[in-house]
Amino acid sequence: MVYTRETLEGLAEVLHAKRKEFGGSLFLISDEPYRELAYGPEVSWVPSIYDNTLVCYSWSKSLSLPGDRIGYVLVPNEVEESERVMFAVAGAGRALGYICAPVFFQRVIAACVDEPVNASAYAANRELLTQGLDDLGYHYIAPDGAFYLWMQALEPDAQAFSDKAKEHELLLVPSDSFGVGGWVRVSYCVSADVIRNSMPAFAALKRDYE
Repeated sequence: MVYTRETLEGLAEVLHAKRKEFGGSLFLISDEPYRELAYGPEVSWVPSIYDNTLVCYSWSKSLSLPGDRIGYVLVPNEVEESERVMFAVAGAGRALGYICAPVFFQRVIAACVDEPVNASAYAANRELLTQGLDDLGYHYIAPDGAFYLWMQALEPDAQAFSDKAKEHELLLVPSDSFGVGGWVRVSYCVSADVIRNSMPAFAALKRDYE
């Protein structure tokens, strides 16, 4: 989902109140690798709403470079003790050497950074998937962005449901990995044909619970 500006303003009010209550710094980290992959809703710039915001970004999603961990952490000047925070971020990057992007991909990004992001293929896949799930009677949360959809499992145990789905060659991620039960994550960053061809498998999976 894409958080509305109203929701983010409400969050900012809570954070400001807690900063006063605790008498210290309180930072908000906005993780935005899917920022350009939104289908209609406005994507607010969080630092304009809450001053103590750090923004994390990765080109691996917007440029369709799965697995290539290359991006940045933005520390705006408005952040409290921004210089110290920036040095802390840089120090963490040096300490965790495995997150340092290879030179080759730094050059790839430099060459592609101004390329426009085309989310139309993901939007079309979203419509194809949601229509198919509607026809089969599944319940899901329609996504406003990215290329994942949360679908309600047909039993309380999401892991067991995911295991059952494997019998039909469907790979679903149980929501337990994200701290909540009863749902599975379906990815639609695949070809349209893969989505179409998956519908008989989703139908067979549903019949297992009837």
